[in-house]
Amino acid sequence: MQPHHDEKALLARLQAGEQTALAQLYDHYAGTLYGLAYRITGNAADAEEVVLDAFTQAWRQAQRYDPARGSIAAWLVTIARSRALDRRRQQPRESWPAQPWAALPFAEDPEAIATQSEQAARLRALLNGLPASQRQVLVLAYFYGLSQHEIAAQLGEPLGTVKTRARLGMQKLRAWLPTPAWSQREAA
Repeated sequence: MQPHHDEKALLARLQAGEQTALAQLYDHYAGTLYGLAYRITGNAADAEEVVLDAFTQAWRQAQRYDPARGSIAAWLVTIARSRALDRRRQQPRESWPAQPWAALPFAEDPEAIATQSEQAARLRALLNGLPASQRQVLVLAYFYGLSQHEIAAQLGEPLGTVKTRARLGMQKLRAWLPTPAWSQREAA
């Protein structure tokens, strides 16, 4: 997957150390990253710290970004998810949200709020459309950051069963999700 041409130009500016590129990246993706971080950490202050950490890491490691591995958005989400899981692991498990995917994302722009709310509703619908056993494994892995071994131990299920549920759940989600518009433009 290659990023959209606008993303390529933004990335080139970011890699050249242009601060306005970082600001533009922040303006475009901060709400999405905050929503993800909040869903994982369950805490607004922690989510804000995660967003700042993610953009700081993106600024410092812009040269490491590999467009063959995904879009800039996917790269930023991966960074933010990792930082959020690190922060969450520092919290006692009792404070973790029961259904992290249920929280609505944060954005300041009304249009972004509407778009992100629609995306959050779609994600909830997709997750709720999975069999409970597959949804449980994916939520524990993605939102709680547990390894498949940890999930198997927590659920009292064989590791092979957990792996199968994760694979089947991901296959269903991929089949239900549309191909991103920028990916379709590049294929044309």
